[in-house]
Amino acid sequence: MITNLNETNFEEQISTGLKLIDFSASWCGYCKMLRPELEQLDKIWIGYVDGDESPNLARKFRVQGYPTMVLLKNGQEVDRMVGFRPKEDILNTIMRHLK
Repeated sequence: MITNLNETNFEEQISTGLKLIDFSASWCGYCKMLRPELEQLDKIWIGYVDGDESPNLARKFRVQGYPTMVLLKNGQEVDRMVGFRPKEDILNTIMRHLK
């Protein structure tokens, strides 16, 4: 399940645990291709931030292009992936940080 995040609920949602944040935009073709890949990762907590609707969050995380996925551990960035990635690549990145 993918949780919609915005500037109001972001901090409370990401403060603990390992969280994957998908910074995307509704007009982005690669973002539309990425969404089904993320939906297949049903055991991973994923948050979705529309960069056009929450520009302050996109600036805070220095998002320069879409899609950008930021992996947070207890609210701190531990990894980043830019551009479309297949689910296997995303899962491998996440698994490196579960240890």
